[in-house]
Amino acid sequence: MARSRPPLVDCDIHNELWPGALRPHLPQRWRDHDDTYGGRADGGTSYPKGSPRAARADAWPPSGRPPGGDLEFMRAQHLDHYDIRYGVLNCLTTACREQNPDYAAALCRAVNEWQVAEWLEKEPRLRAGIVVPYEDPALAAAEIDRAAQHPGFVQVLLLVRTDEPLGRRRYHPIFEAAVRNGLPVGIHFGGGRGRNPLTASGWPSFYIEDHTAMAQAFQAQVVSMVVEGLFEFFPALRVVLVEGGFGWLPPLMWRMDKHWARLRGEVPHLTRPPSEYVREHLWVTTQPIEEPPDPRDLLAVFDEMGGVERVMFSTDYPHWDFDDPDRAFRARLDPDARARILSGNAVALYGLD
Repeated sequence: MARSRPPLVDCDIHNELWPGALRPHLPQRWRDHDDTYGGRADGGTSYPKGSPRAARADAWPPSGRPPGGDLEFMRAQHLDHYDIRYGVLNCLTTACREQNPDYAAALCRAVNEWQVAEWLEKEPRLRAGIVVPYEDPALAAAEIDRAAQHPGFVQVLLLVRTDEPLGRRRYHPIFEAAVRNGLPVGIHFGGGRGRNPLTASGWPSFYIEDHTAMAQAFQAQVVSMVVEGLFEFFPALRVVLVEGGFGWLPPLMWRMDKHWARLRGEVPHLTRPPSEYVREHLWVTTQPIEEPPDPRDLLAVFDEMGGVERVMFSTDYPHWDFDDPDRAFRARLDPDARARILSGNAVALYGLD
C-alpha cells in the first residue's frame, strides 16, 4: 500500500536480551557472581501479560531469540516495513532494579555496551536510551557520563515505578548528569521492586487493573517533579513520558494550578503556575493514545498540553499493544501537525539530523 505519510521516527522500540548476551560485556567478577548468586530484581509487573514476553504472536523470530532480540528480523518486520527513519530503543531490563547496587551498575554498563555492539553499530537508523541503576543516583550519573560519549545514545531511560517520587532530591544527580550531557530523560511504563503498590489504595487484583492504573504512577511523577521544583533546579531539563498515555495530563495541570493558587506559600520555589512547567519541559509519546469518541476532541487535548510540538509518535514494537503507524490516528491533522508528530518533534528533541 502506497503511503502518503512522511518517514517515521518511532520513539519506543524494545530490544530484548537473549540468554548469555551480557557475558562478553561483564567482568569476570560479575560473571562469577551471576553464576553463583544470580539476580535479585523482580520481573516487573506482578501480573502476567496476555502473551509471553508481552509480545505480538507474529514477533517471534525464526532464529529462536525472543521478540525484539533479532536485529535482522526487526529490520524486516518493522524498520523496513514501515519506512522508519529512526527508532529509539528502550531496553526494559531488570538490571536497573537489582538490589545489589554494584551488580546493578555492572549489569547496566553491560547492557549499554551490548546495545552499542549489537544494535547501534550495526543499524544506523537506531538510537537508544542509557540504562542506569536509578535507585543509586551516584552510580547512575557515572554511567550517564560514560555512555553519553557514544552518539547513539539520545536519552537517559528510567522506569516510572521508582522507590520514591522522582522529584526528591536524592535523584538529582541523575537529572544533573542528563542536563550536563545534553540528554532528555525518558520515563517509561513499568518498574517497581515489589516495595510499593501501584495504587494509593493497595495492590490491585487483576492484570487489567495494573495495566490501566500505570497512568497513576505517571501522574504522581509529574506532580512530584513539578512541585518539588525539579525544573527550577534544572531549567534545561527535558522529560519524555513514554507509554504512559497523556489524556490525563490537562486535568492534572488544571488541578495543580488550582491548588498552587491557594497553597503557593508552601512551595515558594515555584515561580510560575505548575502548568507552565509541564508545557515547557514535558514531551509525550503516542502509544497508548486515549482517543475520545469524537476524534476532534484529541486536538483540544494537544492544545491544553502545549500543542502538537510536545507529542511524538511511538509503536511499542514488538509488544502486544503495538500501534500500527498506518492506523494509529483517527483525528484529522493538518499536514504540518502530522509531520511534527510522526517525525519532526523527535528529530528536534533528540537531535537526529
